[in-house]
Amino acid sequence: MMELILPGIIILLLVVLAIWFISLYNRFYALKNSYEATLGQIKVALKKRLDMIDQLLGAVKSYAAFEKETFERVTAMRASVGSAGAADIAGLEAESRTILGRLFAVMGNYPELKTQATVSELMGAVKNVEDEIARQRYTCNNIAEQFNTMVDTIPSNLVAGIAGLSKLQYLEFEEEISKRPEISF
Repeated sequence: MMELILPGIIILLLVVLAIWFISLYNRFYALKNSYEATLGQIKVALKKRLDMIDQLLGAVKSYAAFEKETFERVTAMRASVGSAGAADIAGLEAESRTILGRLFAVMGNYPELKTQATVSELMGAVKNVEDEIARQRYTCNNIAEQFNTMVDTIPSNLVAGIAGLSKLQYLEFEEEISKRPEISF
């Protein structure tokens, strides 16, 4: 009887360890997939922002001689959003905020432009996209924090080491960039 109990305990222990390993492994990949999905949502929001900047540039173009390079840069940025990685998103964020700030400065010089219906609607949409980007960035960093904590702590770090998982990159933005552009007229 004792000959069956010891192998049974060992088999049960191995099954429990396998289930534990699989559950931690699955948790890592669930977090990683959530992180990637959130990065995708940030890319979508950045593309929306750039599309709106493009539309605002079209509205402003009739009132001011806006720089041709700005139009070209927005077009190039829109094309690069799809292939942007976590490290590229901060640069796109910074550049699109700079363009948006310059656009607001030009618009400030034309009071009649502020009351134009199209511009007013676009400004409201820009505010909504800014809020969306902030929410998605917050979510992305929270997911990265959970994942990275699991990579650093015992016993999940054992699973991460065996699976070859490394920490996820946080989305970091400079202080000036992390502030939403002022949208008021």
